[in-house]
Amino acid sequence: MTLESALSFFVVVVIFGLTPGPGVFAILARALMDGARPCLALAFGMAISDILYLVAACLGLAVIATHWGELFTVIRIVGAAYLIYLGWKMWQAPTDVEAMERKAKSSGVALSFLQGFLISASNPKVILFYIAFLPTFMDLGALSSTDIVLASVLTLIGLMLGLMLIAVFASQARRYFRSHTAIRRLNRGAGSIMVGAGAFLATRN
Repeated sequence: MTLESALSFFVVVVIFGLTPGPGVFAILARALMDGARPCLALAFGMAISDILYLVAACLGLAVIATHWGELFTVIRIVGAAYLIYLGWKMWQAPTDVEAMERKAKSSGVALSFLQGFLISASNPKVILFYIAFLPTFMDLGALSSTDIVLASVLTLIGLMLGLMLIAVFASQARRYFRSHTAIRRLNRGAGSIMVGAGAFLATRN
């Protein structure tokens, strides 16, 4: 991978990270409820899952997406159900600021990472993105381990940058919601976004 192709690949990954989808909706909902910091582990989990798809695409495992469609359908439905469950939990979230802050602090990093990983892993079409764009940036016929490592690092940095930009902007908007009524609307709005993301994922073909 040349310097020019590496920079181009990085820009495309950042744009991909900003593109609306289940992962972006999850980051948006979490940042609106808990602020930007709790989104770090969530975004990291998504990035790691994406990197696994990237490596799979690099190693020629795209055949899984075409021949194991039933498995990916199960993964997609489970992921959609999980997003809807998270949305329901957000609807029932407390409406006082102190309780929200305690909830944010009590959310384990490992759990947030797992949530992010599952959200991204439940969208197998991510691999199609890498399958479509990788030939533009590297010679897959002469692919080296260095190329795979470089692409993985660029993907990690690019996705984290894109997702955390969304988290920061959403967190800034959150500061304007301090009353019980506003927080209730915020919780239900974020929950509706998450349920919508689950429904969107469930209806994807």
